[in-house]
Amino acid sequence: MTLLPFLSAPLPVQLHIIAAVFALFLGPFALYRRRRDRTHKVVGYLWVTAMTVLAVASFLIPSHFTPIGIGPLHGFAVLTLWSLWTGISAAIARDIARHEAVFRSLYSNGLIIAGAFTFLPGRTMNQMLFGEPSQLGWVVIAALLGLVALRVFLPRLRQQAWA
Repeated sequence: MTLLPFLSAPLPVQLHIIAAVFALFLGPFALYRRRRDRTHKVVGYLWVTAMTVLAVASFLIPSHFTPIGIGPLHGFAVLTLWSLWTGISAAIARDIARHEAVFRSLYSNGLIIAGAFTFLPGRTMNQMLFGEPSQLGWVVIAALLGLVALRVFLPRLRQQAWA
């Protein structure tokens, strides 16, 4: 593992990574604490700020898949900004169930699933963790997607077993 790919990356990539790591670690404190107190609010504001920086910084990172520099992963940034707006609007409207559902979904889908794809070979996170060139990113992606599949399908299998 080396920080050299991060340190030599363009500023938008560095901002994107810092915001992602910050949001990844803050998320559970805001999303899964039992008490919804002042700490929840402060951590929530910090998490929303980190997610906003993450999404906006991604638009400054060009995609190599299209001639215009906007690629499939930029779609996640649009969904992130939309989810942030929806989650905040729900909290303001005191629709706490929707607020919770939107932000938990954003955390799992936006940070965990989309984050898995940052380990594709040739990307900065892959280079930082495994060195260059490395195909081990595919293993990380498969493992994370496998965990997500278990999380989605295991409760359904349990319900069918009890039926």
